[in-house]
This record gives sequence, C-alpha cells and structure tokens, in this order.
Amino acid sequence: MIILKLGGSVITRKDSATPLLDHENLSRIAKEISDSSYDELIIVHGAGSFGHPYAKEYSIGEKIETEEELQKKKLGFCITQNSVKNLNSLVCENLREHGILAVSIQPSSFVVTKNKRIYHANLDLIKKYLDLGFVPVLYGDTVLDLDESIKMAILSGDQIINYLGEKLKPNRVILGSDVDGIYDKNPKKYPDAELVQVVTSSEDLESTEGTGTVDVTGGMGGKLKELLSLAEIGIESQILNAGHDNLVKKAINGEKGIGTLIKSKKK
Repeated sequence: MIILKLGGSVITRKDSATPLLDHENLSRIAKEISDSSYDELIIVHGAGSFGHPYAKEYSIGEKIETEEELQKKKLGFCITQNSVKNLNSLVCENLREHGILAVSIQPSSFVVTKNKRIYHANLDLIKKYLDLGFVPVLYGDTVLDLDESIKMAILSGDQIINYLGEKLKPNRVILGSDVDGIYDKNPKKYPDAELVQVVTSSEDLESTEGTGTVDVTGGMGGKLKELLSLAEIGIESQILNAGHDNLVKKAINGEKGIGTLIKSKKK
C-alpha cells in the first residue's frame, strides 16, 4: 500500500485569493499516477486556495467567545466544506479521465476531532474500497470537534496521512509538495538554502524554516512532525517536488534518492 499526498500548493494556485485550480499540474500528475505500478493506493490532497483563505477568514478552529462568533464560524464551516468538496470532485474527475478508479471520501462524514486531533474515524469503508481495487481520495476538510470551546476544526491532509499510516500500516508514504524537499532554510527566500537529504528526528527541524506560504494547518514544520510520528513506528516517507515532471511516477515506482527521506534513527 502507498499513501500519496498531493499538496494544495501543487494542484491549486495557492496564492490566489479565490479558488483556482492548477489544471496543468493536476492533469500531469494524474497521468503519472496512471503510468505507475502499485497494488493499493490512497490519495490525500490538500485544500490550497479552495480552503485556506476561507478557513483563515472565518477563524475556524479558534476559540469561540460569543454567540455571534459561533454563527460566523458555522457559516465559514459550510462555505469551506463546500469549496474543498468541489476541489475533490475536480481531482477525482482528472484521475478518472486517466483511467484511475478514484472514489471520493469526505473526511467530515466520518471523522471527529478533539482539540484539533483525530479522535474517532471508522476506516472500514476505505478498507472495503481498497479490497475492491478502487483508489480512495480524501482531502483536507472542516470537521466537528468535541472541544466545546472551538466546536469546529480544520482537519489537514497531513493529519489524515498520519492517522491512516498508523491504522493501515502502508509500505510507503509520498508527500508531493511545491519544493524539492526539506531545506535548512526557506529556498524561496534564500538562494543558498541546502536540501536536507534525510530527517530522522525533531532535532533536525531546529534549523529549518517554513515554506513561506501561509498555511493554517501548520506549514512544512507541521507536515514533518506528522511524518516523523510515522517514522517512529517504522513507516518511511519522502517529500518531493510534485511540480516537476515524472517525480511522482518515479516515487510510486520505488525510485530512491528523490527529495527528502523521513525515517527512524533506528534504520
């Protein structure tokens, strides 16, 4: 089993103030997946410009102080949920056009968080789809939270990957971002930034900086922490630039030395 994460910065124009799909990248990546070899595949994609601007505007996941704030957040919850669902439909449509049996699975329909972390999620349906040869496609979503002070939260694609990894024990996790991997500092700001080939612990993160893009789900640091948690239970992952031709295909086919490898120190 392979879990593939497609970052919102790759499949959407994340710097756009309104939802805007990156048709070229999405179509190319869909073809690369179609041309790859795998037994079981789960795809998780980020929200990008279809989710983050709304989540930020309505402060979803922040503490609710008044009834007025609650009503505003409820509206924002609906708007954000609908927008990311639309993105998921576009992703699945592109995948199916390239012969991939993509089925949409809406996280907010089966996931509940507590203090912004997944508290309960029934994965039986995902397992059944995999058994039948489908490719489940999940995504970052707005979900209900059991913490009464927030009631609603943003569930990131990265946290979904962490949860699926822990429960389903995939062979590999691949995270397609808009940068070549993890750098010692922001490569979009510093020309002398150097790629970190291997990350094995949180200490390796102390000298790294985020990607520079506003991301309410935690940025690159948040992604790394989720993947390091998987590394501790023996699941390796890699972060690569899905914006470059054929890297997703090569990674799915098992080619090594692409991007940054996240693994346990024990290996």
